[in-house]
Amino acid sequence: MIKLIIKEKNKIRINRFIDWLLYMIGYTIAFIITTSLFKTVFIEDAHKYLLSFLIVFIIYILNKTIKPILITLTIPITGLTLGLFYPCINLFILKITDFLMGHYFDLNNLFIAFFLAILLSIMNFIAEEIIKKIIEKVKIHG
Repeated sequence: MIKLIIKEKNKIRINRFIDWLLYMIGYTIAFIITTSLFKTVFIEDAHKYLLSFLIVFIIYILNKTIKPILITLTIPITGLTLGLFYPCINLFILKITDFLMGHYFDLNNLFIAFFLAILLSIMNFIAEEIIKKIIEKVKIHG
């Protein structure tokens, strides 16, 4: 049985697998919604759901490896724009994913790709808020 919440010393955290699963499901849903709404974001229809999951997995890997470096390098720009540059970092991650996936995934419109980056940021925020609420409930009840 997988525990949802793990208590270590005086700290409570969510299970890493559950955290990863929430991330993957949220982003995959965001991709499926975006590709359904906009024709300029293309994912091959034959394996749309599997490819969406693979794209999200690649984004996850890039977010854990390249994104921290990009955030560190762009702190001055992000500060000057009061955080509005942050979705541009997500856009760059999406364009790298577009390059890696080849003809299976294409972002043809920069505006829609930027919208997708913002949507992914919102999905990440929502997932983090859900996790925080779960942890707060455990602190109150446990």
